[in-house]
Amino acid sequence: MPDIGQEKWQKVQEEVALLREGIARVIVGQQKIVEEMLVALLCRGHCLIVGVPGLAKTLLVSTLGQLLGLKFHRIQFTPDLMPMDIIGSEILQEDASGSRRKFEFTPGPIFANLILADEINRTPPKTQAALLEAMQEKQVTVAGRTMPLTEPFIVYATQNPIEHEGTYPLPEAQLDRFFFNLLIDYPTPEEERRIVLQTTGRPRPSVGNLLGAEKVIELQESVLDVPVPDNVLDYILKLVIASRPSREPADPFVRQYVEWGAGPRASQNLTLAAKALALLQGQPAASIEEVRQVAKPVLRHRVIPNYNATGEGISVEHIVDHLLEIV
Repeated sequence: MPDIGQEKWQKVQEEVALLREGIARVIVGQQKIVEEMLVALLCRGHCLIVGVPGLAKTLLVSTLGQLLGLKFHRIQFTPDLMPMDIIGSEILQEDASGSRRKFEFTPGPIFANLILADEINRTPPKTQAALLEAMQEKQVTVAGRTMPLTEPFIVYATQNPIEHEGTYPLPEAQLDRFFFNLLIDYPTPEEERRIVLQTTGRPRPSVGNLLGAEKVIELQESVLDVPVPDNVLDYILKLVIASRPSREPADPFVRQYVEWGAGPRASQNLTLAAKALALLQGQPAASIEEVRQVAKPVLRHRVIPNYNATGEGISVEHIVDHLLEIV
């Protein structure tokens, strides 16, 4: 059992069960994505969610914010969006008498706990950088003033994998700031049937707040107390190091198809994600099985295929599958 005590451990499990039940009342299927989003939330990590339109990405994030009792904002990224549209700006205001004027800061939508950055690749790099700086530093700077963002602060950014015209793909260095890269797929036929019945009838009662910001922070702190055995840490390091074609001796498949392997942030995130997943699943410690479950969302945006892989149709998914086979 983690070093948080029997009573607190039991309380954590009850809160997790409430969250799962609340999400299931609104979201049909997508259990894997929901679990991965909860893992990222507990690890204070931001997520990049890739999926075609209409797969309930917005509904999923807004439902999560409502259940957690967190302030939620959705930002629609467009080619003309400016950094001040996200962060906020100073506006010249007059006092009640009209005799004095002064600049007052009007906060932008970034000042929330849960942010949905919709189609982040549709806005120019300058605006992307403004959001990514807030993600990394948990603060914004306007007119020389630095203002911290309220914890918890999590960004779920979405990308549409279909359209590439008029988009600004995120550079690898900025992709690395995302804790997880999640792929959301179509529902099964049975799940789609339930979705149609649920969304074309009378609306169900809305879900209420189950936790609150303070309890979410407590859950995030609990993750740090989950132990990681030495053999699990050794496995994580072997998995990440095996992705690097420059190491000696490198696996022939990796050397042939990988341009750049994952960096130390991948090892850190694999460790945290395995701990959080163990907490969600009621396990006393992180295990190799949890590491394997979170390997793809951690590694798929950190392992960079080369031209050989592109020419032969070898995707990053194939490369990560190969790493999981050889390690």
